[in-house]
Amino acid sequence: MEVRIDKWLWAVRVFKTRTIATDACKKGRVTMGNPAVAVKPSRLVSEGDIINVRKPPVTFTFRVRAITQNRLGAKLVPDYLENITPQEQYDLLEVVKISGFVDRQKGLGRPTKREGRELSKFTESISDGWDFDFDFDDDEE
Repeated sequence: MEVRIDKWLWAVRVFKTRTIATDACKKGRVTMGNPAVAVKPSRLVSEGDIINVRKPPVTFTFRVRAITQNRLGAKLVPDYLENITPQEQYDLLEVVKISGFVDRQKGLGRPTKREGRELSKFTESISDGWDFDFDFDDDEE
């Protein structure tokens, strides 16, 4: 029995939704084979295949133990996949967690606490000496 790779990755809880699994395949984050080759979401998976899933900064490696099309309970997942991710990948994950680095582009998303303080200091310095209280009713008299 064979099943699509996006469906299998969703069923064994590597990805939260099948759409996310499909997008990961389309973006080249899922590879198979000894020379790692990016796979399409429709690629069929069979028992014994080795699958690499890149979730930055870590690349997880799984061996397919069994095939399923239906989403599994978390306790049943070890019967269907074997996690063979090298220890250095987990060490890399710990380094990133310790460093506290947040991977987002400058200017995108909600301001950090530091950026918020700098913004309030900036707006306070601008408003000093400026009178922004306009009374538009005075002009009509």
